[in-house]
Amino acid sequence: MYCQILESKMTRIKQNEIALRMFKALFVLMLIGAFNVSSANVRLPNIISSNMVLQRNSKVKIWGWSNPNEKISLTASWDNKTYRTEGTRDAGWEVLIETPAAGGPYTISIKGNNSIVLQDILIGEVWVCSGQSNMEMSGNLGLKEIKSELSSAYNQHIRFFHIPKSTAPHPQKKGEGEWAVCDSNSLKSFSAVAYFFGKNLNNKLDIPIGLVAASWGGTTAEVWTPDSVVNSNEVLKTAAAKIIPSGMCPYLPGYAYNAMIAPITNYAIAGTIWYQGENNTLTAGTYRELFTSMIDAWRAAWHKNLPFYYVQIAPYRYAAKNTGALLREAQQRSADHPNTGMVVTTDLVSNVNDVHPQNKHDVGMRLANWALAETYHQKGVAYKSPVFKNVSFKGDKAIVVMDNAENGLMVKGNAVTELFIAGDDQVFYPAQGDIKNNTLTVRSKEVKNPVAVRYGFTDTATGNIFSKENLPAAPFRTDSWPVKTNEK
Repeated sequence: MYCQILESKMTRIKQNEIALRMFKALFVLMLIGAFNVSSANVRLPNIISSNMVLQRNSKVKIWGWSNPNEKISLTASWDNKTYRTEGTRDAGWEVLIETPAAGGPYTISIKGNNSIVLQDILIGEVWVCSGQSNMEMSGNLGLKEIKSELSSAYNQHIRFFHIPKSTAPHPQKKGEGEWAVCDSNSLKSFSAVAYFFGKNLNNKLDIPIGLVAASWGGTTAEVWTPDSVVNSNEVLKTAAAKIIPSGMCPYLPGYAYNAMIAPITNYAIAGTIWYQGENNTLTAGTYRELFTSMIDAWRAAWHKNLPFYYVQIAPYRYAAKNTGALLREAQQRSADHPNTGMVVTTDLVSNVNDVHPQNKHDVGMRLANWALAETYHQKGVAYKSPVFKNVSFKGDKAIVVMDNAENGLMVKGNAVTELFIAGDDQVFYPAQGDIKNNTLTVRSKEVKNPVAVRYGFTDTATGNIFSKENLPAAPFRTDSWPVKTNEK
């Protein structure tokens, strides 16, 4: 009996010793794990990474996360100046660093409990490129223009940051995406409009260009606008409630902005290009207020009066008649907003039954010309399309004066097309147009006392009035009469 008791005690002692050794081993592993966490805690958002382009001649923000009170230092190779900060109680940190004139490649070294070295950094101009499907269109989506570019696509001085489609109910900080050098592989899936825009800037300015693409086919402008902006405005809130949900894209205000724009608003940029509007045609009456509010919200988020250059939607046969014409009118009126510019595309369409015109090269080039002239102050750049200025009526004639046509207007073809005139009865008849310098004289034998003129004011009109610099005149109307649609 005694032996059995002793043996039982010895067994329990051995078990306790084994348990103690296991506890010690586990404790050591926990300590190692805790040490590893604390020694590898400096983290960066995705847009702060190797291959990035930083805005030149600026104070740019570099930010991330760490342990609270963690000491952090940052050194950039262009001046070897060291910046120091420490983690906040919220585990965040940021520093402002000064960037030189365009150049590179450079490195940035960040040290906390761990070390990060960012390689192959360029200094140049950074643009955000956003909108819906016509901004998103790429070589992978069938654009032949991009396929013909692939053999010569490699350009070390053009960098892409593509933000994948994502949503969030609240503004995010880290974001998704990665920087890539422009080559035949990265170009295939990148925005064609953005690429041709950046290629033109790179050629003309001879500096590195960073392009940040955030686009989503089928989206309305509401999803790119902070929800606080939409919901605090009864007009915009009511219009947003009319959006019909689609199975392919978000529809709630702010959802794309929160996940795809908010995370990059700390990143210094030169400006924005935008191609969107097709999915807002049923709320064209409120689009100007929505669009300009969105622009102001983005500028507030970046704390900068960013230039905002955008594309007027192309001719297309919409199901609800005249809604495309009304949306284009809202976009034209938005051009009065400070530091904006609009590209007209009525001449870049070969099929009005296709909402995705294939010519993205000229769209990107025209956007770039706005930037070259207005942002970079280059001389001799033709970039403004002729737009309606004023009208007067003399007897059976209407005399329309066009702006942005200092060298005169011209007609491609034998006669002006898509031109209409009306009297007090508000019935429009096809009209004859005669051009002299920057004026258009309009008449029709059907209208003895005209009071209104419309040019290209239908969903599918392409028009044939151009400036002598070969830029198409923007569609216009001189009246403010109600426009009939077959919108349900």
